[in-house]
Amino acid sequence: MRTLQITEKPDYQGEGVYVGIDVHKKNWGICILTEHLEHKVFSQPPRPGALAKYLFKHFPNADYYSAYEAGFSGFWIDRELRSLGISNLVANPVDIPTTDKERKRKNDTRDARKIAKELRNGNLHGIYVPDPDILQDRLLLRTRQKLLSDIRRCKCRIKSQLNFLGTAIPEELDKPYWCKGFRSWLRTALSESSGNFLINLQLESLEEIERQKKRIEKQIVLLAKEKYKANVDLLRSIPGIGILAAMTLITELVDIGRFKTTDQFHAFLGLIPNVYASGDTEKVGRITQRNNAFLRPILIQSAWKAAKLDPSLSLAYTKLCKTMKPNRAIIRIAKKLSNRVRYVWKNQVKYEIYL
Repeated sequence: MRTLQITEKPDYQGEGVYVGIDVHKKNWGICILTEHLEHKVFSQPPRPGALAKYLFKHFPNADYYSAYEAGFSGFWIDRELRSLGISNLVANPVDIPTTDKERKRKNDTRDARKIAKELRNGNLHGIYVPDPDILQDRLLLRTRQKLLSDIRRCKCRIKSQLNFLGTAIPEELDKPYWCKGFRSWLRTALSESSGNFLINLQLESLEEIERQKKRIEKQIVLLAKEKYKANVDLLRSIPGIGILAAMTLITELVDIGRFKTTDQFHAFLGLIPNVYASGDTEKVGRITQRNNAFLRPILIQSAWKAAKLDPSLSLAYTKLCKTMKPNRAIIRIAKKLSNRVRYVWKNQVKYEIYL
């Protein structure tokens, strides 16, 4: 019986191949599309090299495009895919269109196929991917923020245990909390052995986290004085911006030039309101939930300081408080402060207060 044999090696020169990747720790969901067909949907080990090997074998000389959602895996996948010759982008998960049916019947196959289709249709836009050294410095600042949360959690746990056991804090130690005298009292506050053991264990955990935070802060200050000195000095010239705030801005924003307008900058920071418009009706709601979780809090915190130190911001805050609540007025001050940050950083000039 005769069989059909194809002797000519396929060549996909000039053809586009689109790959949607649903990233997980133990495996990846993969969907591969050509310009007009769905080639295959499958699962593979979480290695960029394995995907590249498959693409090179089945689609030689093609133009390779891939995308995956930003998440726990960071950006190392993006760097490896690009090094292998695959044009990759990292998408914001909330920017990928999703139907109600897809939300209620979610699985890896659907997710990978959805990413691949949106990539092929040109509807996906990648987020900014910083260099690896900047990412490590950013992680340092973010870890400090998480340690602050851990410290608050430890303190609340200790006070909760004291309340549960009915142990009152002496009036002379009631304020300030967590001074040396208060901590010394805590070590002997409970007469029962189990309770005393538990409180001391929690206190040791708290003090260990505080030591870690101090070590991280020393490293941050060292980076501010050496690696990022120029930009830190510029940003610190703005009233309300300290070393930690400046370092957070630098490591989170990386390149201020990527924001072409102040509106884009405010949107990235999350300092804009939600807008609901339908027909002739338009409602402006509260501040948007879409924001950088590390930048917006530090800017608002800096705005409270700036409202006391900068005469123009102090006057603006006073006028705003006549028509709105202080918590809303400070958002407007944070926007003004962000404008100062953008101008100083972009133009490389120090901020000066005119009296």
